[in-house]
Amino acid sequence: MQLTTERLIVRPVQPADVDDLFRIYGDPATNTFNPSGPYPDIHYAEFVLDRWLAHWQNRGFGNWAICPQDQPQKIIGFGGLSHINIDTITINNLGYRFATEAWGKGLATEFARRAIRFGFGQLGLNEISAVVRENHYDSQNVLKKSGLRYSGKIHDVANAAASLMFTLTAEEWRNKGGD
Repeated sequence: MQLTTERLIVRPVQPADVDDLFRIYGDPATNTFNPSGPYPDIHYAEFVLDRWLAHWQNRGFGNWAICPQDQPQKIIGFGGLSHINIDTITINNLGYRFATEAWGKGLATEFARRAIRFGFGQLGLNEISAVVRENHYDSQNVLKKSGLRYSGKIHDVANAAASLMFTLTAEEWRNKGGD
């Protein structure tokens, strides 16, 4: 399902996106706060993309390729909602990663708000969470501006410090006006 925002086109990932996935997730700059580091090679990007495609097949939602409306063939990021197990819990995870040229323009917040609206409005999810490193202040600000609140620490990466989890319930989202 393709979605739009004021400046973005958001469409389900497809096999042809693998080079862009590696370009963005393999870039050390986009992994500054990721203790696992950048993707090591294109084969790892293929493995991840296959998982994402299977999530769409099995659940009817997942990760999208994010493109500017004025350049719909140019992928500037990836993000979406995924049902994942972290530590001892299962969450509906909101995640995103943008190429460096897209940073600082409010696109992550625009994407996150649209993904949340889709998750609660179309999918009927009860809760959406996001996990962020404690020193990644920009991403924490995106989550706060998107309506999520700090809900605790979670161990999401082996042998690394705990991350912060931010959460928003459908009821909280509706009480805030549903957007």
